[in-house]
Amino acid sequence: MSVVKINVLTVPREQRETLEKRFASRAHAVENSDGFEWFELLRPVEGTDDYLVYTRWRDEESFQAWMEGPMKAAHQGGDAPGGERPKPAAGGSTLWSFEVVQQASPAGA
Repeated sequence: MSVVKINVLTVPREQRETLEKRFASRAHAVENSDGFEWFELLRPVEGTDDYLVYTRWRDEESFQAWMEGPMKAAHQGGDAPGGERPKPAAGGSTLWSFEVVQQASPAGA
């Protein structure tokens, strides 16, 4: 059964562009991970500073393997000159976990 992980990132308005650029610079970083099914970065439109990072995985084990491997390595290394880790764009984060119990696709897809 697929699992969905939604990382809720609180991002002040002045850091939105920074966050989006960082995600764009790492585009496709997760796509080759075993068990990966889907990714979306959702920008808030009104009433909140929370971005949603939506990922879908074949199972919990696939997500955990990614967390302990590629994702952990990406967050430990530095993107800035001299290997310094850049200041986080988000002021906080919360991880939500779900199991997919129903799904639908557009007709003809």
